Amino acid sequence: MQSLLHWISATRVARGVADSATLTAWLSAVHALAFTLVIGSALVANLRALGALLTRTGLHDVVAPANRAILIGLTVSVVTGGLLFSARAVEAAANGWFQLKMLLLVIAAMFQFTILRAAARDPSMARNRIVVSGAAGLMLWLGLAVAACAFILLE
Repeated sequence: MQSLLHWISATRVARGVADSATLTAWLSAVHALAFTLVIGSALVANLRALGALLTRTGLHDVVAPANRAILIGLTVSVVTGGLLFSARAVEAAANGWFQLKMLLLVIAAMFQFTILRAAARDPSMARNRIVVSGAAGLMLWLGLAVAACAFILLE
């Protein structure tokens, strides 16, 4: 694994990102905006499942567009994050906050696109199961946001 990480850090793209403060700043800004789209959309969907937001709107009518926005944000985040990661792959991969961030990202996205999506599509699902799904999703996404901030601030 270490050899792969060293190879990634030595690529022309990684060196270009590492050697350009301007490019790193732009990538970081776009990454942060995309992350904001992901977290904001996830919060709206999960707060609706909890019954704390947009209660007059059907769950599916909130979750479906939120999931589309999350997919757009995730796509941009993965591309920009991958470029930022490449410039310091060895250091980032060894960082516990980065590892937690990636783990929570995978779990939160899987939860959002399986459990919450299924709850939104099944109007007969028990209200308490929908609320529990919203609470769990909310905890995952907020945990991801905390881990991402910790990675930036504590590295």
